[in-house]
Amino acid sequence: MSNSTPNTALVTGATDGLGKATAERLANKGWRVLLHGRDAAKGEAVTESLRRSSGNQQLHYFNADLGSLAQTRALAEALRAAEPRLDVLVNNAGIGPRAPGAARQLSADGHELFFAVNYLSGYLLTHELLPLLQSSQAARIINVASIGQQALDFDDLMLNQDYDDMRAYRQSKLAQILFTFDLAGQLQGSGVTVNALHPATLMNTAMVLNSRYFPGPMAALEQGVDALEHLLSAPELAKVSGMYYDGMRPERANEQAYDPEARLRLRQASAVLTRAQ
Repeated sequence: MSNSTPNTALVTGATDGLGKATAERLANKGWRVLLHGRDAAKGEAVTESLRRSSGNQQLHYFNADLGSLAQTRALAEALRAAEPRLDVLVNNAGIGPRAPGAARQLSADGHELFFAVNYLSGYLLTHELLPLLQSSQAARIINVASIGQQALDFDDLMLNQDYDDMRAYRQSKLAQILFTFDLAGQLQGSGVTVNALHPATLMNTAMVLNSRYFPGPMAALEQGVDALEHLLSAPELAKVSGMYYDGMRPERANEQAYDPEARLRLRQASAVLTRAQ
């Protein structure tokens, strides 16, 4: 397989929705797929089902609750021990807004839950896996973000004041994009690319169906899978990095993502928040 067609992919949040559908697409195309989830029984069942349906035995499950930094580190350690290479990392796992007036929740480490799960875990996992990615030629990182974005308040990243589920969700998604742009600069010339993606608007997933913020599904799941597959495998994108895509098209993100000072402040805050105790 050529460098522009990676053969080993880790997909976080691969037991449902976009992650599961992407894992299935890659499995059917003969990729070695590493599936991640937070429910071991469900994860093993999904993986075995995909093995049977695809005939692909190169599917392996890894369990971790990404609401815990310790479990995120352990996931990275297990992956480094088990895998000789990693061509694609898809930071897809995430949680969506529940309902207006929903109570603020905290992660296992005491961080605001949307920021912790949707952004901070991906930041940590990516950095922990960078040596593995850099040792695999032409590796790609895709951060599954959202068109729903809101500027981060660096004086209150954890939203202790004026909390709202949708605000927390949107800030966590913009944080992913700031991280994408910042990391792309750091990785320039390394052979590893990193891009952010809004796969499709309101796909038919549990995240959309279970939220009182959304009117219901507006896009087929396959639309998002097509966009994600394009970013992780298209030969013409092998050297494209530091971009935000809406589906198949490069688009402009929230203006804060283009502010070098904002990206630096997020990088510094993230390093502190993920520092091993």
